[in-house]
Amino acid sequence: MANNVLIADIGGTSSRLALVGADGVPHEVRIHRNDEFAGFEQLLAHDLAERGATVVAAALAIAGPSEDDHVKLTNRDWSLSKIAMREKFGWQDFVVVNDFEALAYGVPALGSADLLGVGGGHAAEGAPMLVCGPGTGFGVAGLVRSGGELIVVRGEGGHCRLGATNAQEARLLAHLVRALGPVVVEHALSGSGLARIHTVLSGDRLAPEAVIAAALAGEETAVETCQIFLRLFGRIAGDLALTFDARGGVFLAGGVATGLAPLFTASPFREAFEEHPPFGPRLMATPVQLIIHPTPGLIGIGQVAAKISQRLAS
Repeated sequence: MANNVLIADIGGTSSRLALVGADGVPHEVRIHRNDEFAGFEQLLAHDLAERGATVVAAALAIAGPSEDDHVKLTNRDWSLSKIAMREKFGWQDFVVVNDFEALAYGVPALGSADLLGVGGGHAAEGAPMLVCGPGTGFGVAGLVRSGGELIVVRGEGGHCRLGATNAQEARLLAHLVRALGPVVVEHALSGSGLARIHTVLSGDRLAPEAVIAAALAGEETAVETCQIFLRLFGRIAGDLALTFDARGGVFLAGGVATGLAPLFTASPFREAFEEHPPFGPRLMATPVQLIIHPTPGLIGIGQVAAKISQRLAS
């Protein structure tokens, strides 16, 4: 395929790489364990050597800020210079975007089978959309139309201060303040945040995956942990939906959100999302969908790479 672009969704433990052309559809997807490589350069060189393919450019989605030339993974000791990487591989273009920015670009390419509805509502045509959710941290991005083009607005909503709306949340926040100092959203709404909430309630230190597994098995304290987590998640998603005026829809993403998928329906998420007087009716009309596609980041960075391929072909 002419004008092949290498794409990568770089996670903390593993990375998914593929090739795309002008259609933005990933093909020849390969998964690599990050522990086998010293950094970005070694990972990309290994993947390209395995493929034996010629690529004209590359686009990466990473968990971390991506604006400057020097970028670094938030959850792994990997860093790179965009200029140096482009020169090293001889690419015509090289782009690095934040992982939630990539997710937002991928939303229009998702189908109904890739989404799970959480409550009712109908999207307002042409209105802004929101992508947010917990994983290693708490990611936020908006998607807005300008003319006929969709533009992603990056945010760091995970670092906004977190407050309490009831006595239970106040007790939880008091514990977190004693342990962490000023509390931000991702201190509670993240994988480590889920584990923290469970420790406060039970005294047990479990990995977030273990908390979710216990909740799915019906263990009482784990269920309570996840209910509190989903109530907080609903409230913060409602805050952000109002901030972005996201009447075009709210899309929930992140590994923790996906893991909690079976618990959403019976949780207080939707009630907390809508409970924002006097804007309850607006939020009741706003559709919320959980992204359940297995590789949404790859879909999103594929859309970014498609524009590169189209431009280089013109």
